[in-house]
Amino acid sequence: MGPKRNLDNHNRMYIYAYYYALLYIARFNLTTLWGGRFTQSAHSDLWNFTVSHEDRRLLSFDIQASMAHVKMLAHCHIIPESECDEILKGLGTLLEESETNRFVFLDTDEDIHSAVERRLKEIIGDVAGKLHTGRSRNDQILVDLKLYLLQSARNRTRQLRELIKTFVAQADKTKNLIAPVYTHLQQAQAVSFAHHLLAYAWMFKRDLDRFNSLIERLDISPLGACAGGGTSLGIDPKHSANMLGFKNVFRNSIDTVASRDFVSEYAFCVSQSMIHLSRLGEEIILWSTKEFNWITLPDELTTGSSMLPQKKNPDMAELLRGKCSGAIGDLVAILSLQKNLPLAYNRDLQEDKTYLFRSDDTLEASLKASHALIASAKFHPKEPDPMILAIDLAERLVKKGVPFRSAHQMVGQLVLSLEKTDKSFSDVASTDLESQTDNLTFDDLRNLNLETSLRERQSYGGGSIASVERQIGQLLIFLEEGQGA
Repeated sequence: MGPKRNLDNHNRMYIYAYYYALLYIARFNLTTLWGGRFTQSAHSDLWNFTVSHEDRRLLSFDIQASMAHVKMLAHCHIIPESECDEILKGLGTLLEESETNRFVFLDTDEDIHSAVERRLKEIIGDVAGKLHTGRSRNDQILVDLKLYLLQSARNRTRQLRELIKTFVAQADKTKNLIAPVYTHLQQAQAVSFAHHLLAYAWMFKRDLDRFNSLIERLDISPLGACAGGGTSLGIDPKHSANMLGFKNVFRNSIDTVASRDFVSEYAFCVSQSMIHLSRLGEEIILWSTKEFNWITLPDELTTGSSMLPQKKNPDMAELLRGKCSGAIGDLVAILSLQKNLPLAYNRDLQEDKTYLFRSDDTLEASLKASHALIASAKFHPKEPDPMILAIDLAERLVKKGVPFRSAHQMVGQLVLSLEKTDKSFSDVASTDLESQTDNLTFDDLRNLNLETSLRERQSYGGGSIASVERQIGQLLIFLEEGQGA
């Protein structure tokens, strides 16, 4: 074991020394993909201000796009098959390094594209210089970004689908629990508690639908737009698009390299989902208070206080609110980044990845946290205040032909008189009806209770148990068959 460990350490030290030597040499010789026209290398101030490493997460996508591009070049007889094979072999090595986290970036790598070309040249020599034939970094970064977002959008839809499934499962467990629905944070009507949970399920379904709709607009290959005006070489953008799995190809090269509305749209989908998660977080916070006491979260998903021994804090829910603010800010930054930009490409657009990746990472983590919270929560809402049945009493009068405004007035006066004596509808005596007209009788008060309220509420999409069961069925069809609900 000892000699082998020493050999491994020796090899590791050799590799480190090799790359540190490269870094030392490169620090005083900042080569670029565009340096031919310049007599001096890039100044460190220019380098430090303009170079961003945000695109390094696109490494595997850049390599895959490069593979498709070089195959297209050979297909169009722009480079010979032998050189295509050599480049593909080198790119295959790079892809393996990427997938095993062995690809080493250098300080002199201006961006992901120069890193790939630099490493490819180290492996196969000067023939690597033919990789960039018939393309620009302008369309190259776009294809990388679109491939990344297509994968991310599909991952978010999977997460949203799992979250919806969890809400449906909890709704099925709690459909017989009665709770108030609130307006202005005042108790309004009695509903099945599951109706609350399903409200979020429908919100997240719309979020899922938005991502699916966005995927259609992302599924357009930008390869071949080049710097903004195309190329005189006989490339075939449709060929590379097909190899990468894109359904469509760009129509206007200027618009393609100049536009980032697909980034804005993705950031909006993220922000809207985060807003829904933030609202959910706020409700969990309220429900977990002693005043509400509607929900119990497991100890492993809550925190305590460094001072107060009795505390059990819903920190994950609070962070759903807090992180939403960052996602909204990232969306605004992406939108602002594009205003007043002349056609076509401008370096401002480099900054989009900082905001985009951060917001997407936030949503990914937030969906995971929300799923954990809802799946493990125990729900036990308190029954509503009996006065919540006022609307049911008013509607019984409407069924007798009383105009709703008159019924509203009569029931309101009854509520006022009962509240003065701290009574409810079940305590009504004949004296309580003396100020009412003959339209309001004891028969109208018979069987006026929460269970009857839910049973009599027949309106489609309402808060009755029957409606909840129908919604669960609709969502299950969507979840199991992938159909719209």
